[in-house]
Amino acid sequence: MSVARVTFCAMNAFHAVADPFRRELLAHCYRMVGSVHDAEDLVQETYLRAWRAYDRFEQRSSVRTWLYRIATRVCLTALEGRGRRPMPTGLGGQRCDPGDEPFRPPEITWLEPFPDRDDDPASIVVGRESLRLALVAALQHLPPRQRAVLVLRDVLQWRAAEVAEALEVSVAAVNSLLQRARAQLDSVAPQQDQLVEQPEQRELLDRYVRAFEAKDVAAIVELFTADAVWEMPPFATWYQGRQDIAWHLANRCPAVPGGQRLIPVSANGQPGFANYLRGEDGVLRAFNIQVLTVGPSGVSHAAVFLDTGLYAAFGLPEVLTAAEG
Repeated sequence: MSVARVTFCAMNAFHAVADPFRRELLAHCYRMVGSVHDAEDLVQETYLRAWRAYDRFEQRSSVRTWLYRIATRVCLTALEGRGRRPMPTGLGGQRCDPGDEPFRPPEITWLEPFPDRDDDPASIVVGRESLRLALVAALQHLPPRQRAVLVLRDVLQWRAAEVAEALEVSVAAVNSLLQRARAQLDSVAPQQDQLVEQPEQRELLDRYVRAFEAKDVAAIVELFTADAVWEMPPFATWYQGRQDIAWHLANRCPAVPGGQRLIPVSANGQPGFANYLRGEDGVLRAFNIQVLTVGPSGVSHAAVFLDTGLYAAFGLPEVLTAAEG
């Protein structure tokens, strides 16, 4: 058998055992780095390194564990010398006056949302609580090694000895890193959101779409809690409370009644919308991706990502056709 034939068979064998874990590795890398685009690159690097080492894989652990070990090391290397990806509320500043001009700092690389998919494997569906936007934002406050230990121990439920082997440190070091990570996370992570039953959430979201597309500001903010937060990277500006959110929507948002189209999406295990803005030529173009936190009292948080480059990650076009609009 030729060398090329042997290599082809080996590559097929590798992909057969490794490819089923690609999507959950993407979620793992996203938790580590806070960017779906960077996570995709890191998964590619993980599979490249795994393929190169496949002939030396001794099967002392499962393929899944082996791939996670490689992915974690790839992420830690990528995070060396790199700043964290925050949300505007995570910068430590006070809520903003809606009358002030929104501020866009050029030096900050922001957290991105993670698109959910209908065909996500069970490992992701079950673990979507660990993908919620607020938690991933809180993880960004941890140094990379603490972040890795926390994710491996508390999300993936690895034993301390497995984490120690993956990170090439002692079990005592793993336990120390985990203790510090949990303490830090407790100081920055928000309270767990109370989940809302699907029928009630669907009815609220339907009202949200109708109010937004009509640009009925009073109807929109009626769906928010009294202390709701509205933030919109890449602007560091963020607002809190119905009155400030209403002022922003009424005076800053460029849409007119009938000038927006909201397409439902799901991100980080949360409901959301891809918002298209109608231009003077009548064409609906990508405007923002909204990820909402919905509780029993209404929408408590709106993360509005003004990065139209995210639309491709959600499998959405940047321009809607006449039929779609």
